[in-house]
Amino acid sequence: MTWYLPFTSMEFFFLLLFVVFYGGYLYRIKRLAFQFGQSANTLWVKAIIRTVYLGLLVIALLGPSFGAMTKEIRTNGKDVFLAVDLSSSMKAVDVPPSRLEKVKLELQDFIRNTNADRVGLIGFSSEAFVLSPLTYDQSALELFVQSLSTRLAPPEAAQLKPVLELAHQKFTDSRTGREEERSKILVIFSDGETFGENLQTSIAQLQNQGVRVFCVGVGTYPGGKIPEGRSYKKDPAGQTVLTKLEPAALKTIAQRTEGDYYEINQNTSEMPRLLSAVNAVKSELRQTKVVEVAANKYLYPLLAALLLIALDVLWTLQVLRI
Repeated sequence: MTWYLPFTSMEFFFLLLFVVFYGGYLYRIKRLAFQFGQSANTLWVKAIIRTVYLGLLVIALLGPSFGAMTKEIRTNGKDVFLAVDLSSSMKAVDVPPSRLEKVKLELQDFIRNTNADRVGLIGFSSEAFVLSPLTYDQSALELFVQSLSTRLAPPEAAQLKPVLELAHQKFTDSRTGREEERSKILVIFSDGETFGENLQTSIAQLQNQGVRVFCVGVGTYPGGKIPEGRSYKKDPAGQTVLTKLEPAALKTIAQRTEGDYYEINQNTSEMPRLLSAVNAVKSELRQTKVVEVAANKYLYPLLAALLLIALDVLWTLQVLRI
């Protein structure tokens, strides 16, 4: 069995809250029963039911997957890697609710409407890593997008060179017998703060491979503050850090690879233009194939939990006789 989402500190926190508060409730009832000279053993029936359906809700939320189902895919020979900046500057709130959260919202719509055969997901900051390989399973990919967080990446500032090199490697690894007929696209979402990297060699590799890179600058030119605890991130001098959109490197990459540059800020989003541009990229490869996709079985624990909730509501048990 595999899981679409990991068990994180948030799930642990809510389970801990349930144990603390419900445990306190059980203690008070048992203490009251003792004062009346009663056992209140029926209390444990409800406790077991509630504990089970809470556990089932958590399991449904995490998305258990076992087995697989087949799906017929009409392919048009187009692969897209989405690379998302996960450095701490993406927490800035100049693009509400934050730069990263805005990107996640926009990506959901992009994935549903792109005509690409396979879409993969890359996260990066000072290094790049694959979060989802190229896949036909858009539902699974959307779940990976929802799990994007700055906690997944090293805290150092973002660098674009590792992203370009990783994309080059992954597109090379995904070659098929008719690889030259497939369109290869890389879409980078970043605020562009890269501190003067030398990207010439990495760009040339993608050019030789025929990869088109579309870049999306996320942020504002005046800049925004980066939340840190209950305040904002400060530099060693104690001054509040302002992170600004710096599109120069992103524009250079897009121009050199025959892609284009777009922006997401507090007022506008050019994601519709990006989607149109990606969908307009043509490929000579056309075929129909049957693939296996992960079968998310979240519905079964969810239905079981709902049945137990209904039982809990409708079934009245006398705990104390007064």
